[in-house]
Amino acid sequence: MRLPLPALLALTTAAFITVLTEALPAGVLPALSTDLGVGESAAGQTVTVYAIGTALAAIPLTVATAGWRRKRLLLAGIAGFAVANTVTAVSGDYALTMVARFVAGVAAGVVWALLAGYARRLAPERLQGKAIAIVMAGIPLALSLGVPAGTFLGGAVGWRASFGVMSVLAVVLLGWIAVAVPDFPGQTGGGRIPLRRTLAVPGVAPILVVTLVFVLAHTILYTYIATFLERAGLGASVDLVLLIFGIASMVSIWVVGAHIDRRLRVLTVAGTVLVGVAAAILGVFSGDAPLVYLAVALWGLGWGGVPTLLQTAAGQAGGDAADTAQAMLVTLWNAAMAGGGVAGGLLLDHFGAGAFPVAALVLLLPVLAVVLRAREHGFAGHARYGRS
Repeated sequence: MRLPLPALLALTTAAFITVLTEALPAGVLPALSTDLGVGESAAGQTVTVYAIGTALAAIPLTVATAGWRRKRLLLAGIAGFAVANTVTAVSGDYALTMVARFVAGVAAGVVWALLAGYARRLAPERLQGKAIAIVMAGIPLALSLGVPAGTFLGGAVGWRASFGVMSVLAVVLLGWIAVAVPDFPGQTGGGRIPLRRTLAVPGVAPILVVTLVFVLAHTILYTYIATFLERAGLGASVDLVLLIFGIASMVSIWVVGAHIDRRLRVLTVAGTVLVGVAAAILGVFSGDAPLVYLAVALWGLGWGGVPTLLQTAAGQAGGDAADTAQAMLVTLWNAAMAGGGVAGGLLLDHFGAGAFPVAALVLLLPVLAVVLRAREHGFAGHARYGRS
């Protein structure tokens, strides 16, 4: 049986829209702040409030909509993006824009909690990991291609056009999903899996711990990479560094997709080690451009497949509670992203930019320990799926 690519690529586009909607303000921040009549720091909170909306919504909405048909819920989430991005594109009021961004974050919480489970249901068991990898490719595509394209469009015809295009893309995706993506039932009888019971499922807690700490380590370094490079005398290389990271991340997605169903544990260990080695190189050789480029390539190779690995691990460990486990993962992921920005700022103020790779390396040590320990449940040698 082949993978249903039209349906999976629709989900990939959903992931693309979710990440691009979150990250796009960073690329058009000066113009956005000018039009809304606020400072750039205030305009930057449009990213923060999105992450807050996602973190707050993922678990309660997943529990509340457990009995909904999956396609109906997915369409509702994408419609939320269409409405929120349209309001953002036309709003001239800062408060209204922040409300729209919060609504977009809520929509993201719904969509993220659905994507991995949907991908599993669309694929035969032996190809479920590959199906999730295809869907998760939307993340590096959004960061390496979508954000630069949106930034270019914003500079050429105005930032509002970038959000307008996002709204059009969301509307097109609604039609694509309606035609190409099959429907699935929710949990029978609206069966809501209590959070405490989900945490008690063997393997779920270690996956959530790894998610929180790994994403925190990555975010501390990634959020402030431009600052780190500037302090290291490589400020002119930011674009090249991000390009290398994006290409390496795409390679990582391909490798993970090809092998995840047989080597989930090995890939997770390898990803952790690669990011750790990259952090060590950046910490010791930050002024050596070739070694920095090598470190960033290793970082991308290690990190690119992590969303797929963690979503797959949560799906296989969660069993009947998989949707709730995914929602908890999404919540902790966004909490770690917000925490990484705060922690990075504190490190910069108190210890300087050189502390970023050191902090990332220190955090990755317990990540590796938890992955190695969770060999029976959580990060098993191969993907073993419960009932989707």
